[in-house]
Amino acid sequence: MANQVLVSLRSIQVLRIMLSGIFLVAGFNHLIHLNKTVNRLNTARLKDVAYFFGDPKWLIIISGVVMLFAGFSLMMGYKTKIAASILLLILIPITITIQIGQMSTLGPLFKNLVIMGGLLFFITNNIQYKHK
Repeated sequence: MANQVLVSLRSIQVLRIMLSGIFLVAGFNHLIHLNKTVNRLNTARLKDVAYFFGDPKWLIIISGVVMLFAGFSLMMGYKTKIAASILLLILIPITITIQIGQMSTLGPLFKNLVIMGGLLFFITNNIQYKHK
């Protein structure tokens, strides 16, 4: 029999909602402040990572839309593992391109690592919501 860990369902819901918030805000900002985001990318030391995948403007638009949809899905608890996996896949190149290239400020790098830990929580745990 597998070990059971008792965790409050409400705490998992709060974590899911709070974690999704950063992706909803970031996705919205990617679309609303597109040129500012492109300029920020262009000042990153590791911008070539992004350019390897294509036109940064389109990458930012696509990532913004995906962050909004996956962030909303995570917030609502719909297809949570898939949403968390997608968000993790988006966060990895952003972290490499922007945060690792800016080693003078470690705060944003560690923030992204903590966010990745939260996403891994939802990816690796089989959380099922049962309504009575």
